[in-house]
Amino acid sequence: MRNGTLVTATGISNADLAVADGRIVAIEPDLLGTSKEEINAEGLHVFPGVIDAHVHFNEPGRTHWEGFATGTAALAAGGTTTFFDMPLNAHPPTLDAESFDLKLKAARATSLVDFALWGGLVPGNLAQLDELAERGVIGFKAFMSNSGIDDFQSVDDLTLYEGMMCATKLGKIVAVHAESDQLTSELARRAIAQGRTGIRDYLTSRPIIAELEAIARAILFAQETGCPLHIVHVSSGRGIGMVAEARARGIDVSCETCTHYLVLTEDDVEELGAVAKCAPPLRPQTEQDALWQQLFDGNIPIVTSDHSPAPADMKTSPDFFKVWGGISGCQSLLQLLLTEGYDRRQLPLPTIAAITAENIARRFGPLPGKGRLAIDADADLVLVDLSSSFTLQRSDLFYRHQQSPYAGRLLRGRIVRTLVRGNTIFREGKIISAPTGRLLKPSFPRD
Repeated sequence: MRNGTLVTATGISNADLAVADGRIVAIEPDLLGTSKEEINAEGLHVFPGVIDAHVHFNEPGRTHWEGFATGTAALAAGGTTTFFDMPLNAHPPTLDAESFDLKLKAARATSLVDFALWGGLVPGNLAQLDELAERGVIGFKAFMSNSGIDDFQSVDDLTLYEGMMCATKLGKIVAVHAESDQLTSELARRAIAQGRTGIRDYLTSRPIIAELEAIARAILFAQETGCPLHIVHVSSGRGIGMVAEARARGIDVSCETCTHYLVLTEDDVEELGAVAKCAPPLRPQTEQDALWQQLFDGNIPIVTSDHSPAPADMKTSPDFFKVWGGISGCQSLLQLLLTEGYDRRQLPLPTIAAITAENIARRFGPLPGKGRLAIDADADLVLVDLSSSFTLQRSDLFYRHQQSPYAGRLLRGRIVRTLVRGNTIFREGKIISAPTGRLLKPSFPRD
C-alpha cells in the first residue's frame, strides 16, 4: 500500500506499508520493490481496523434478528475488522461448552471478519465457567438488571461475587451491564401499573442513580476479589468518573461508552421513537457533554456500538416498555466518531484509533496482532476518505433490518476499503470476499 496517511494511537505519518502472509512486514516512506498487488492510498487515511467489543448478532437461534452474515457485512462496510459477540441474545445463550461450540460453528460459517466470543455469567452456571474459559471466551458478561431475555437471567449479588472469584482464578475479565435491578424494575412496575407507558415514562424509570449504584457495587466486588472488571455502555459522565477514580486507587477496572450516548440525547428518543430506545437510556444534553469531556480527559478508553437489532415488529408498540431496547449502529461506529468527534469537536485522529482499536486489543487480551499498524501485526486496515461526506440512507445499511437512528444523518469519512489480514473484504460499497473470519483468543491472562 503506497502513499497513505497512517493513523495510529501514537500519531500520524505518511508512509508505505507492505503486507505478506496476512501481516504487516514493513512500514516506511517510499518502500522499494514491487508486489503482486499495489493499493494506491493517496489522499486516504489508513486506520487500524476497528475492534467493536460489544455487539449482539443473536446467532444461533435468533438469526432472523441479525446473524453473522449480515452483521459482519455491516461491520466490514464500516471499517470494523474484529468484533466481540455477546452471549445473549443467541438461543441458547453462550453459557457452557455446548452452546459455545454452536455459536462458534455458526460464526465460522458466515463471518467475514475476525471475532471473539463472550461467555455468560448467570445464576446456576458457575460450574461451567471453566469450560468456557478453556474454549477461549474473551471474558464473562453479567447483567445486574433484567436483560430482557428470559433465558439470560440477571445476577444476584452472590452470583456476581462468586463469579468474579472464579474469573480471577481463570484469568478472565468480567463485564457487567451496570443498572440496579431493584431500582429499575420497581420504577418500571409502578409506571406500568399507573398506565404511564410513554417514552418519557420509560426514560424516567431508568435514572442515572441506578447506573451509579450498580457501578459502585461492581467496583467493590472487583476490589475484594481482585477480578478484572469492565463496565459496558456507561451513559453518564459521573459513571465514567467513578471508574476513573477506582482505577486511580489501583482497582483493575475499565469502561466503555457507546456512539449513541455521544451522538444522541433523550430528546432524540422522543423524535425518533423506538429506533433510539436502549438501556441505559439516552441522557440529557448535559450528560452527553460530560461524556465528551471525560473522553477528552482520557477517562474513556473504549467506544463500542452495542449493536442490538431486532425485527421491526419488536420495535413497534404503543407501550414503550414493550418495545425492544436496542440500537442498530455497528456499521456507523467509526464514521460517527469522525463526524461528531474529529469534525465537530476536534477529537484527534490518534485518539480515535486508540479508542476503537489499540486500547481494546490491549485490555481484552492481549490479542496478538490486533489493533495496531505495526510490524508483525495483522494487516487489518481501513482506508478512509476524510474529504468525503455523505447522507446515510437506509439502503446503505447492510443490516438484516435496515433501521438505524443515524439514517438521514450527514456523516464524514467514506469507507473506501476494508482489509482483514491483508484480504480485501469491502471495497467501494460492496462486499467482495467469502467468509474468512477466525476465532481470536487472549494470548495470556492480563496483568
